[in-house]
Amino acid sequence: MSITTLIKTIQDIMRKDVGVDGDAQRISQLAWLLFLKIFDDKEQEWQLTVPGYKSPLPSRFRWSNWAKDPEGMTGEELIDFVNNDLFPALKKLATAAGVPPQGWVVGSVFEDAYNYMKSGTLLRQVINTIEEDLDFNSSKDRHLFNDIYEKILADLQSAGNAGEYYTPRAVTQFMVDMIDPRLGEKVLDPACGTGGFLTCAMEYLKRQVKNAEDMNVLQASIHGVEKKPLPHMLAITNMMLHDIDVPTNIRHDNTLSRPLKDYGPRDRVDVIVTNPPFGGMEEDGIEKNFLRKYQTRETADLFMALIMHLLKHDTGRAAVVLPDGFLFGEGVKTTLKRELLTEFNLHTIVRLPKGVFSPYTSIATNILFFENGCPTKDVWFFEHPYPKGYKSYSRSKPLTIAEFDREKKWWGGVARKGRKVTRHAWKISARELAKRNYNLDCKNPYEEKIVHRDPEELLAEYQEISTRLEAAQNALKTELIQALEGRK
Repeated sequence: MSITTLIKTIQDIMRKDVGVDGDAQRISQLAWLLFLKIFDDKEQEWQLTVPGYKSPLPSRFRWSNWAKDPEGMTGEELIDFVNNDLFPALKKLATAAGVPPQGWVVGSVFEDAYNYMKSGTLLRQVINTIEEDLDFNSSKDRHLFNDIYEKILADLQSAGNAGEYYTPRAVTQFMVDMIDPRLGEKVLDPACGTGGFLTCAMEYLKRQVKNAEDMNVLQASIHGVEKKPLPHMLAITNMMLHDIDVPTNIRHDNTLSRPLKDYGPRDRVDVIVTNPPFGGMEEDGIEKNFLRKYQTRETADLFMALIMHLLKHDTGRAAVVLPDGFLFGEGVKTTLKRELLTEFNLHTIVRLPKGVFSPYTSIATNILFFENGCPTKDVWFFEHPYPKGYKSYSRSKPLTIAEFDREKKWWGGVARKGRKVTRHAWKISARELAKRNYNLDCKNPYEEKIVHRDPEELLAEYQEISTRLEAAQNALKTELIQALEGRK
């Protein structure tokens, strides 16, 4: 059965259930079922490979003991078990004392999860479809799980406002490639959504792994925080699909809810790659966790203050997606930009065209690359052009990683040496930007300019051209009449 067919079969079953309303709920329902299936297959592997492994789940709550048998519980018995036994037991694992890391992961996933299905007969059909077609411990099906996960993410994009969880793969990969994380460095996404940046970082770091100890170092170095239940669940599953067996470093929390002063040296990180939520407002009181100069309820600004605070001195570096409004905004934004230029090296801003995040927002976005340890001398701007023949991006014509080859070729390696001004790239000194009151919304000086003239001037020109055309037509008409009369 193909991935599309499998997912469609499951969703068609769910559509018959009166309790499941809309794509987002269907995705959430499928996500927790898949998680339990994957966790159970993982546990079977751990029992063979981890000496003395003991499941944190009581026997009757393990997938293989309540879901695996196609003739097992169904109807009202199944719904009663899931709602009144299984979910309460799994939720308790998040806070129970003495729970091993695997149990804590399960508890954090189910902390805010919910069973939407009301028909136990239909739920049994969904479970049987998953069980019949997927085995995570099969190398073929492990690849299949990744394909299913990608299909879930694609569906997630069209589920209401769920696009806020998703950054195009080409953007995440480009940012990680340019930030160049090294094995042993601590990598953080403080608003990790479904884990796209972190999985890209993991794949990048895997190229540096030479032995089992290196893999342990990699697993310990990936950190993420996500406050919304569904993307957090998907992020945990994503980590497990990418060989982080026990992703205890992916926390279900709001990074902004911790006072800035409580972050100490041990919380500092080497690398931050993120696309913090923008356009949103935090709940009352969150801004009190920040110094007065940063106090605002605008989510993206608070995240920027936190990111700058968390970067290690000298080695810390970040790549952050932000909207145009941050570049020209004032108030707290000006404070943040002043500090970016005076206390950090804001070396590059890649200006992305509109449509990159289509259809969720048409807002133009930018990737800010900066590092801690020295002030900015010059900011390089690179304006990413549309491919030839494109006027915008769309779901059928998305941004691709190959388009970033132009930036990569220009970048100048890790040391950023040999950069040149081109029709897409230019630089402005920090001194000049300070004179602009830290307005970073700098237009491409080499862009072909379209001159929009005064409408009255254009109208007068049009009337003059029309008069000349009419005179030419009359002259031609006269000539023709004379020529015809001369032939008589």
